[in-house]
Amino acid sequence: MNDVPVTRKIALTGGLNFWNTQPIPEADLPKIQVSDGPHGLRMQDTEVSGDHVGMGGSAPATCFPPAVGLASTWNRELAGEVGAALAEEAKALNVGVLLGPGMNIKRDPRCGRNFEYFSEDPYVTGELATAFVQGVQGGGVGTSPKHFAANNQETDRLRRDSQIDERPLRDIYLNAFRKVVTQAQPWTIMCSYNKLNGTQVSNHRWLLTDVLKNEWGFEGLVVSDWGAVVDRVAALKAGLDLEMPANAAAERATVAAYEAGDLDEATIDGAYQRVARIVRKAVDSLADAPDSFDVEGHHALGRRAAEQAIVLLANDGVLPLAKDADVVVIGEFARTPRYQGAGSSRVNPTKVDNTLDRINELAGSQVPFAPGFSTQPNKPAPQNAHAEAVELARGAGTVLLFLGLGEAHESEGYDRDDIDLPAEQLALLDDILAVNENVVVVLSNGSSVLLPFRAKVRAIVEGWLLGQAGGPALADVLYGEVNPSGKLTETIPERLEDVPSFYNFPGDVNGVRYGEGLFVGYRGYDKANLDVAYPFGHGLSYTSFAYADVSATASGNAITVQVTVTNTGERAGREVVQVYVSKPDSEVVRVPRELKGFADVTLEPGASETLTIEIPAEELGYWEVRDAAHVIEGGTYVVEVGASSRDLRGRAGVELEGDAPVRPLTMQSTMGEALSVPGFADRLQAMMADLFGTGDQDGEGLGSDAMRMMQDFPIRGMAGFTGREPEELQAMLDEVNASRASGADR
Repeated sequence: MNDVPVTRKIALTGGLNFWNTQPIPEADLPKIQVSDGPHGLRMQDTEVSGDHVGMGGSAPATCFPPAVGLASTWNRELAGEVGAALAEEAKALNVGVLLGPGMNIKRDPRCGRNFEYFSEDPYVTGELATAFVQGVQGGGVGTSPKHFAANNQETDRLRRDSQIDERPLRDIYLNAFRKVVTQAQPWTIMCSYNKLNGTQVSNHRWLLTDVLKNEWGFEGLVVSDWGAVVDRVAALKAGLDLEMPANAAAERATVAAYEAGDLDEATIDGAYQRVARIVRKAVDSLADAPDSFDVEGHHALGRRAAEQAIVLLANDGVLPLAKDADVVVIGEFARTPRYQGAGSSRVNPTKVDNTLDRINELAGSQVPFAPGFSTQPNKPAPQNAHAEAVELARGAGTVLLFLGLGEAHESEGYDRDDIDLPAEQLALLDDILAVNENVVVVLSNGSSVLLPFRAKVRAIVEGWLLGQAGGPALADVLYGEVNPSGKLTETIPERLEDVPSFYNFPGDVNGVRYGEGLFVGYRGYDKANLDVAYPFGHGLSYTSFAYADVSATASGNAITVQVTVTNTGERAGREVVQVYVSKPDSEVVRVPRELKGFADVTLEPGASETLTIEIPAEELGYWEVRDAAHVIEGGTYVVEVGASSRDLRGRAGVELEGDAPVRPLTMQSTMGEALSVPGFADRLQAMMADLFGTGDQDGEGLGSDAMRMMQDFPIRGMAGFTGREPEELQAMLDEVNASRASGADR
């Protein structure tokens, strides 16, 4: 490394072009290529073109279900399989690092990029992202979890200041990243565009160095989102290692800063070494890479993932359909599927299957079809399309109505103004319902939409975005070839105004205040006791499952949960069992319940299985601002097991030891805090008698209303009220603190 001139080391901290790192021949470091790839490769010919907004062409690759769909499988193993397949394709296309997965929390359903993200919940996000990263990197290709951090909207995303209090920042927005770093060690982490609490993330030393590298032990390199760096010199000092894409001016400015003594060689060396290490890993892995991949096998994997991603939201028994059922299909999405989102993650698929063809295959004949509307604003439907669709529905046995959001409605780069389905589609639904009550709605969308018609239709199937093989998967669910097992990883609200972040999204030039704090998604709906259309974790099946014998046992600060699940229906099916934990008597602000574990089980009719779900201690702490650490509160926890966050089938209590430090009482401690310490009330008895007397009119003594009034009064204030000297009060505190420290008085 010492043989490499400093100026050449600086070159490696920036890209060669849009998708390649700089070659450093002096160090035998060739260039390597990176590629977008949260759900499929977008490998562009960098010698010809390169863009970041998805407009240019790319090599054919498998488009797997985007994160919105993959997350609904709640299947860690499947996420790992998809990751492994993506690694095979990356190697075949000579790509060393896949830029994904997207891990930002779905704070608000209006975020235009929610289709690339897993969930409103950090636990399920972290679990699935970790499995995905392990799958990709197990195949010898690097990953780049993104966008680190607090990039939860697209509006003004390169400048907007995300203003978040420390505890929600740690417990909600950083938690999944912490898991993926500590459990999977991704080769790279991509820093986000936005500011965080006043500092540009690319220049945020606390985030990139203190937390990511020093606290979590991240060993890889930090790469910028494309165009995120404002000042490469400041970014390198903060912990950024690689600016992308190429920026010749930034490279010259960095050389000038070094020559002027404004940037030390040790900082340059650190970034250089981290980039060089990843380049060498990629080069070694690509040395024996094949020049092709299993196109059909990966398409089949995409179809299997899509099958498990589909969520049956509502069903009065109309589904599954018999193959000889009298059905008509309405909606362009059945013929022209919306299978991915717009922007930098857009994949050029190896092929695309649609739902209509598979319905015809299952029905054994051409099912009557009408497009009804256009999915593209620049290609309006024929003038009579609406009327023809209504007429087709008249008298039909069952109408399969495919509704959803077109690509223009949700994309990287901008947010939605609302979460409604297009007005023309809702009008079509109303007119169809006027002539036929037997309507099944099938949705295609990348994030939650309002469902004001849910009481008027017989079934709703949430198809999300399912990748290139999702069309047949939808048909197989409708006809019962596949029993639906997907579950929501985001709440579907009754009204946009009910969303916890409603009043604080997307902010303005002064920033976006995360005023809901910890109460994101289902945490906020549950705290406010709000009705929702469909709760977090919800998803129906064509069979039924019973839960029994829920138990929870503690080992130190870890919990082992057991539950017996029985298939009580007439079909084989897969059930996702969810575990939520709460601490009702907590001394700190808590949400009503939090997801802390899940497992899936596939059972034949009448079969039972006892599941064991382990919740490690690290999942049960909260960020304690006073200690600048995650701590576990001792005491009784409630464990609830169920089929969704609001369909809880059993509960158990469990005692945890906790690891919160014993904090010494100070003159700033309140009377309530002091009196909660065993034995301290006796020491205060005389002082409290001076203040309140020996009792009150009700004869309740120190439990009187007057005492309640003093609960939040600092001990220091007692000097003025009781005539005691501060030194006397401090001596009393010293005595109590010494007793507690020795363990004699806790």
